[in-house]
Parts: sequence; structure tokens; C-alpha cells
Amino acid sequence: MTPDDIETSERAKSKPGVRKRAKEIAPFRCKNLIAVLENPTDIANIGTVIRNVNALGVEKVYVVDPGGSLPEDWQDLRERRTISKTSVSAVKWTFVKRFDSTDACFDHLERNNFVSVVTSPHVKGKTSIFLHEGDFTEHAKLAVWFGSEATGISDLAVSRSSMCVSIPMFGMIESLNLGTSSGIVLYEVAKQRREYQSLYEKRNKRLPRKEPLPTTIAPKV
Repeated sequence: MTPDDIETSERAKSKPGVRKRAKEIAPFRCKNLIAVLENPTDIANIGTVIRNVNALGVEKVYVVDPGGSLPEDWQDLRERRTISKTSVSAVKWTFVKRFDSTDACFDHLERNNFVSVVTSPHVKGKTSIFLHEGDFTEHAKLAVWFGSEATGISDLAVSRSSMCVSIPMFGMIESLNLGTSSGIVLYEVAKQRREYQSLYEKRNKRLPRKEPLPTTIAPKV
């Protein structure tokens, strides 16, 4: 039996377990919540963010990739060993879409009625809040942007977003890497939206659920 045959066999064995897990987590996914990576310079960090997105129940990942370092087709991306390894295979279960430019990504989001917020230090003339101050359930469709590891979020992204969100810093070093910052921000955003989905079936607090949905999954025994 070849290595490919073994892998195929293992996948076949795991299918019932995979289906069971997919059914268990479905109610916890945050609908209409997208994480956007703008011009990431390290492809390994894309995998780390995809892992965070999948673990925290965020629906999709968009990547602004002017250099074309990612394949256009999601199936091809799923088979990239570099990203599959750093995402711990989360890319197999997470929808990822690439864009050639920041404008193209914003155009797509706005056509689909998404509101964007960017993770950035306070910007003069722009609504700027600390993460814990935000109400991330206000908009039905939300995109959270993260900038390049090297240069941060672009001025264009800031200008087209509704506000800036930052993580309070209390140390001598006032920055975090992309994997860490995306994990912290998306945890808070997803937690709020999951709690909202638990209580209401529609936006604007319409149709309260008779039985709130659970917001946490019981630990495996």
C-alpha cells in the first residue's frame, strides 16, 4: 500500500467522525464574519491566522495578495503544504478567497453589504476604539482587517473602513505579531457575535429564541 493509499484509507475511516464534528460545531459558527489579511509578507503567518479563524468560529478568510503568492483556486490552496502545515490542516475546513488589491476586496465586501473595521492604532480623524470598547454585533455583516507584518494596515484600508480597533498595550514593546493579534481580536469579536446569535434569530434583536443556543462546546471526555 502506497502512502497515498494509506492517507485515503485514514480519511475514509475518519469520515463519520468528521461529519459528527461538523454537525456539532455548526451552531457555533459566526455567520457573516470575515477576517481580511492585507498584504501579508510571510506566507506561514497566513496559515496561523487560518488556524485562529477556524478554531474561533469565524466564517471566512480573505487575503489581499497583490504579488500572487497564493493560488486563485481554494482547492489548490488547501493542498499547499506550507499553509496546511502552519494552519494544522485548518485550511482544509476554512474558506479562503484571494484578491489582487485592497480596492478589489473592499468593492466585493461593500457589494455584499459588509462593514469593515481595521486593526490599527488610533488614527487622527477616524473613529478609533480599544477592543474592549467595541460592540461588534451592531452590523449584520462584518469584516475585520489585519495589516502587513512589515508595514501594518494601509492608509487606503483605513480610509475605506468604518473605524479603527486596537489592542491596549502595557509593555515596553507596543506591538504583537499577526498570529497573536488576530487571535486576540477575533476571539472578542466572535465571542460577542456568538452570544448575540445565541439569543436572537434576526438582526436588531428581533425574534428572540425560545431556547438560547449554547455558546460553548462541552469538553471532550
